[in-house]
Amino acid sequence: MGHVKLHIPGPVEVSEKTFRAFCSPMIGHRGQGFKDLLAKIQPQLQALLSTKQLVYLSTSSAWGVMEGAIRNLVSRKVLNCMCGAFSDKWFDVSKRCGKAAEALQVPWGSPVRAEQVDARLAAGQFDALTLIHNETSTGVMSPLAEIAALKRKYADVMFIVDAVSSLSAAKIEFDTLGIDVLLAGTQKALALPPGMALFTCSPAALGKAATMKDRGYYFDFVEFQKNAEQNMTPSTPSIGHVYALASKLEEIFSEGLETRYARHAKLAQRTRDWAARHGFTLFPEKGFESVTLTCVNNGAKPDGRVIDVAKFQKMVKDEGFLIDGGYGKIKGGTFRISNMGDETEATMSQLYVALDAAMKQL
Repeated sequence: MGHVKLHIPGPVEVSEKTFRAFCSPMIGHRGQGFKDLLAKIQPQLQALLSTKQLVYLSTSSAWGVMEGAIRNLVSRKVLNCMCGAFSDKWFDVSKRCGKAAEALQVPWGSPVRAEQVDARLAAGQFDALTLIHNETSTGVMSPLAEIAALKRKYADVMFIVDAVSSLSAAKIEFDTLGIDVLLAGTQKALALPPGMALFTCSPAALGKAATMKDRGYYFDFVEFQKNAEQNMTPSTPSIGHVYALASKLEEIFSEGLETRYARHAKLAQRTRDWAARHGFTLFPEKGFESVTLTCVNNGAKPDGRVIDVAKFQKMVKDEGFLIDGGYGKIKGGTFRISNMGDETEATMSQLYVALDAAMKQL
């Protein structure tokens, strides 16, 4: 079998154009050529994140920056908002970093709600909170704007937001929302190879980081800022990723951000419609479904269809497409279908044909 097209929640399919850019000849990462490359894409990165702050590039997965945010910004106690496998893991990371941490746990499939966060922050114990905007394991998108509005009430609490599977697919206005850290990886909605993260920090976050004596070096936010001011990175970057990112940013702004957001929303709705036609229900609570991936119930509700997910996944793979068989404790009880990145109505239609063919054989 040739290449199996990826419709898992990440990494996602990478275009030939992006790969060609990734394979550009190497340049010195301390030379003027690299500085010019970063200077060229910085305004586009700022537009993508809707910020006047500098956007940093980290040669790591998003988890590096997620851990770094804990080390840079938590001095008293962090509130970890938990609604799925990855947000649950952030709580574990906080404790492993030696920080006082408390879990705000909601059932998988439910979003984190602003009133729940408000009730915890009202205790006055916390100087930071973590939130995953789009929980990839469950396909749930929490109401970021409503939660971020609490920042006006809790100005001294650092709001740290993971937008790993939503950045560039949904509007996130960093400056307007008033959050303190926004981070994402390259391998999901940005449709780049894995291995790089991008993030930005508020002036308040940079000020707080400067007071932390044990923030480390590799993910030192102050070092990122100092280097970004010179169109540099603190340590050796993946130059191929930067070339690929430059190519992708050209595509994103050629398409237009609003058009890109609308495309993702439309394709996500088409996948939900496909699930409904086949008698499935969705795992997320209604109204909080992701726009980048669809998490489908496999008989988890009385009216939902039940199939052998592993068998279904293999049949779809035989048709040339890879979907996900569910993650963590809901593996097999759900399956996930991605529409993020470069997917179009035409490419998703090909996937639905393959899904329909597999369903007929079950």
